[in-house]
Amino acid sequence: MPTQKTPQLKDPELYDRLREEGNSEEKAARISNAAAREGRSTVGRRGGEAEDYEDRTVPELRDRAKELGLTGYSRKRKAELIRMLREH
Repeated sequence: MPTQKTPQLKDPELYDRLREEGNSEEKAARISNAAAREGRSTVGRRGGEAEDYEDRTVPELRDRAKELGLTGYSRKRKAELIRMLREH
């Protein structure tokens, strides 16, 4: 029976801090590995241009969930969709 490998963390200190802030395991690993690869200051300058989830419509939120490959979003209300997207 195959065992699931745990991905290697390139910046475990940053990963732990992100997890303590409430970020998901996947998001914390993605950010910490990008920071180790490209430098924390480079990663910190990225983003910030997307509109807030609260300003989007439910169909737009569903489209974003679909882009991310999430499941179970079709019957969720706006607040539930936002929570799902933020926890991804």
